[in-house]
Amino acid sequence: MTDTTPRWGARRRITLAVVCAATAMLMLDIAVVNTALPAISLDFAADLGALKWVIDGYTLALAATVLSAGAWADRVGRRRVFIVGAIVFTVSSVLCASADRMAFLNAARVAQGLGASLLFATSLALLAHAFDDGTKARTTALAAYGATIGAAFAVGPLLGGVLTEWVGWRGIFLINVPVGALMLAALRWIDESRSAAPRRGDWLGQLTAIVALAALTGGFFEAADNGWSAGRTLVMFALAVAALVAFVAVEVTVAEPMLPLGLFATRAFAGAQLATFSISASMFAVFVYVTLYLQGVLGMSPIQAGLVYLPGTAMMLVVAGATDKLMNVVAPRTLITLALFGVAGGMAWMTVASVDSSGWNLVPGFLLACVGAGVFNPVLSAIVLSESDSDDVGLATGVNDVFRQSGIALGVAALGAVFPAQSAFTPDSAQEFTDALVVALWISCAVALAGAFVAAATLGRASLRPVAVRSEGLSQTGSPTRDSRRRIAS
Repeated sequence: MTDTTPRWGARRRITLAVVCAATAMLMLDIAVVNTALPAISLDFAADLGALKWVIDGYTLALAATVLSAGAWADRVGRRRVFIVGAIVFTVSSVLCASADRMAFLNAARVAQGLGASLLFATSLALLAHAFDDGTKARTTALAAYGATIGAAFAVGPLLGGVLTEWVGWRGIFLINVPVGALMLAALRWIDESRSAAPRRGDWLGQLTAIVALAALTGGFFEAADNGWSAGRTLVMFALAVAALVAFVAVEVTVAEPMLPLGLFATRAFAGAQLATFSISASMFAVFVYVTLYLQGVLGMSPIQAGLVYLPGTAMMLVVAGATDKLMNVVAPRTLITLALFGVAGGMAWMTVASVDSSGWNLVPGFLLACVGAGVFNPVLSAIVLSESDSDDVGLATGVNDVFRQSGIALGVAALGAVFPAQSAFTPDSAQEFTDALVVALWISCAVALAGAFVAAATLGRASLRPVAVRSEGLSQTGSPTRDSRRRIAS
């Protein structure tokens, strides 16, 4: 009989601690920055266009490179790539904190995103390698990993408010430095691992993916500044379309594509990615502008703004923990569809925003949307895993990360096109910003509803069957093994 009792040796404990610390740092860096945006704007007299790059520079770099980062880690070693990622992320955090102008800060945020992609691509792989012999041990470790993500998102807005108000916005980046230093010190006790069949780098696919995402984001930014019919706007969108066509052509023709398009032949898998994109491009993208509204229009302090978010984010954590039982009795299509309806309902509620409201009247909308997100995240992850063969689990989760992060980046950019470019709020501009926020919330509501209808149409056959992970044949970083690549291509 196989012993499945968790064996918590020192190396396992250290590996779990390092991976959870890295994950918390990465998730917090997304959540805390939102709360600090008004302070950054005041410090640099930055308009909304520059502020959007603080978010999108990070998420675009992460989304565009995480699959290639996984392939590199499979080839040269996951621990080694994790070390590089930790160094890049920590150093770029120092650069963010020391920025003396917006252009420098945004460039450092891109570097942070590159470091984050290396950490994201290797974290689960290191965990899977350390806990490769006991089902209960691995389950316990993965539960801790998931709880870390939920807890980081729950406390992120409030922590960002506390750091911004008590230390200054630079503190949200400096907090990464001691965490990064401790991780690097502990990595000597973490074992190295590589893929048994690493793939070659798809550098042409990587280049066209970067150009497509950057040009599409830039097109939305140009539309916000110069209008939808402006020459520069049209050029950026044309470049995005050309780069996307080139990317598809490359992925279809190369022997070892960065993103095997055969994955999307599975109806439920493709629908799950579109649903992921919809919740990211709606709820998580619009929260950037809600934060600016709470502080810039209503005059809330960073801590007060964080407290407005807290009931919803805490509810998200609680609901996510209880969703396992729901998945045993309710079909995944029903859960995802209802979750996105909840997100849409929350967005619709928050359209009560006005220049003379308290801000606390948004809390019911936050609660409804976050309950939806709390159901959505674990069910969606289970669908992605269940709709993937065991050799493709790493690739499938990597693709899901791409859709999640690119949804945030493109959502922030697209919604930003309805807002006035401003660096300070006067009574007149506050009304204009609030009116734009209401429009953005209705757009977010529509995007979430579209995601719900897509889920209802595509997830009918989705199952939540358990996935048997073969550690000797699986790339955990988002890279398919050679055997699985041949199967996907066929």
